[in-house]
Amino acid sequence: MAAIPGKLQTPLVALVGNPNCGKTALFNRLTGARQKVANYAGVTIERKEGSFTTPTGRAWRLLDLPGAYSLSATTPDEAITRDVVAGVRVGETVPDSIVCVVDATNLRLNLRLVLEIKRLGLPMVLALNMVDVAKRRNIVIDTDKLAQELGMPVVETVAVRSGGETALVQALDALPHPSSAPAVARSLAAIDAVSVQDTQREVRRILSVCTSDIGDTGNLTEKIDHVVLHPVFGPILLAILMFFVFQAVFSWANTPMDLIKGGVDGVGQLIRTHMDDGLLRSLLVEGILGGVGSVLVFLPQILILFFFILFLEDCGYLPRAAFLLDRLMGGVGLSGRAFIPLLSSFACAIPGIMAARTIQNPRDRLVTIMIAPLMTCSARLPVYALIIAAFIPSRTVGAVFNLQGLVLFVLYVAGIAAAMLVAYVMKRSMSASRHQPLMLELPSYHWPHARNLVLGLWERAKIFLTRVGTIILTLMILLWFLSTFPAPPANADHPAIYYSLAGMLGRALEVVFAPIGFGWQICIALVPGMAAREVAVGALGTVYALSQTGEALASSLTPLIAQSWSLATALSLLAWYVFAPQCLSTLSVVKRETNSWRYPLLMAGYMFALAYGASFATYRIALFLTGA
Repeated sequence: MAAIPGKLQTPLVALVGNPNCGKTALFNRLTGARQKVANYAGVTIERKEGSFTTPTGRAWRLLDLPGAYSLSATTPDEAITRDVVAGVRVGETVPDSIVCVVDATNLRLNLRLVLEIKRLGLPMVLALNMVDVAKRRNIVIDTDKLAQELGMPVVETVAVRSGGETALVQALDALPHPSSAPAVARSLAAIDAVSVQDTQREVRRILSVCTSDIGDTGNLTEKIDHVVLHPVFGPILLAILMFFVFQAVFSWANTPMDLIKGGVDGVGQLIRTHMDDGLLRSLLVEGILGGVGSVLVFLPQILILFFFILFLEDCGYLPRAAFLLDRLMGGVGLSGRAFIPLLSSFACAIPGIMAARTIQNPRDRLVTIMIAPLMTCSARLPVYALIIAAFIPSRTVGAVFNLQGLVLFVLYVAGIAAAMLVAYVMKRSMSASRHQPLMLELPSYHWPHARNLVLGLWERAKIFLTRVGTIILTLMILLWFLSTFPAPPANADHPAIYYSLAGMLGRALEVVFAPIGFGWQICIALVPGMAAREVAVGALGTVYALSQTGEALASSLTPLIAQSWSLATALSLLAWYVFAPQCLSTLSVVKRETNSWRYPLLMAGYMFALAYGASFATYRIALFLTGA
């Protein structure tokens, strides 16, 4: 990028490093960017840029590149890093300088990438991150000697600590401005000219003269992994951990849910008391509060679930879970590397589908994309919680377990089992290659940082509340309109909604869904639920609020459906939501990731078929067992 005459451009510095080296945490520290910091390889996939100004007043643009082990790319995220630093990526210019971030406790692995980038000829600074951990383990690193051997400035950083970036900022200030020393990258042939063996031999030579681990007190991570990764105890620990999470979702959320529910009920009662009966009051109480309030009450459960996911992610356990599940997933033709995208899908299928880019094998990547929506995303949780609270008694089983938590756990397991079955069928039908062994770096354990947890929960709450205040609110107002007009005839013997446009649509769909136990009210709720799954709860709130009159009207949806549905219908709807693809955003992302309409249409088709079949079997079996 040529300098503009008479004007100094803001220089661009790129952060490059191995996954798990703290690169993204350092980016956050420098720029104040509010992006999630994960603790497993592959989380940073898309381009992220920020800016900051040093104490001397010098401005910088900062580019956070995807984690990479080498410029000899084997995954799409490594290819992005290689193309940007080599100046061959369309739409990107060569960075003016590079900051290579390395893990001070794992230089043997990290220095290979540093040596490869050095051959490109760009101005560089080495950020020796996690030096606090290295010092606690008595790993001695001579930074001056290391700087001399590498031929670049070497600074110590602690990305997770305030002020831990000071030395790096000072080193950047000392770099010449690109106007006087323009950066020109060399060809990638400079990298290919040196073999991997020669590079590793050079890494070992540098470590021998610059570091000493004779006094290393031992790696606590390895000692913990003797238990966590044990072939017998490891899977048992993972199952117990996941089981505890689902128990906590119900047990811990009761009090805050009651407070939110009480607040919504209070607002509804206040409106009824001070506002005359009419369309506006109906819109506010039955439309907005009956719909949006029914969804808002589940925010505590969603935050509790995400707290545990973020905690396990930040402490370093999730890659271990991928390792433990590799054998199970290998049985259906997938790699354990697919675990991380699938786990992301428990939050939302969209980031899970995008995270599948880190999977090397194209067939594995496609199958992972196709089964990601079967993971029980957080949008399903309000539906599950609503039906479970209405039909499953809150009692203790075995003196320890909550029965409602047990049912929720079974629903999550059902989604996982279905995903494995679909993966098995797809891999066989696609004539996939044999299972590839999992190669995944296991980061060191550490206590999660409170800042990361708080930011992660705040981001999830903000996303949920934004959806409540935009998509869900808009759909609830539209549904209220369709459920209110036209007005019922003078001699009507059904609730007004029965004669409305929504009622007509629901009765038309009931012909299709009656065999699985869905009445016309449920059918109405399924339609707006196509935009986002949790919208169905708000839709049910609006529909049933408008279906009740007098003393039967309540803003709390749970007692309404408990009185209106049979147990067979409730179980059938749970089965439907385990499998049905009721999210148009997910299908659009699949189209974008696969560059074809074939796969989103195939996904919608097989998931609808699974949902209808599972609901039909569940409904008929439940009717038989209950004698209905």
